[in-house]
Amino acid sequence: MIIVSERAANRLAEIRQNDAIDDSAPLRIGVAGGGCSGLTYQLDFEKEELPAGSKDKEFESNGVRIIVDMRSFLYLAGTELDYTGGLEGKGFHFVNPNATRTCSCGESFAV
Repeated sequence: MIIVSERAANRLAEIRQNDAIDDSAPLRIGVAGGGCSGLTYQLDFEKEELPAGSKDKEFESNGVRIIVDMRSFLYLAGTELDYTGGLEGKGFHFVNPNATRTCSCGESFAV
């Protein structure tokens, strides 16, 4: 499971409203190679419905529907998506229990 904090859910709702994104569009969370530590997080709203028989994992947390491909899920199981608006940096942050190393900005990780 992937957890979305209340702060992150509220910020995602603001983004949906500001960018006129349909409330039914799920949030796709993924992992790609790159960044200082080797893997980077990816966030985007899914534009199309999942095809029948899709092997993607689907969750809901704090009213946010989440879709994750199986490869990414191996790296993200148990992760919490949070949002911070403080002085130390504004944006989404991942709290990933699988990460053995992260870069200082929190944008990439290694397992």
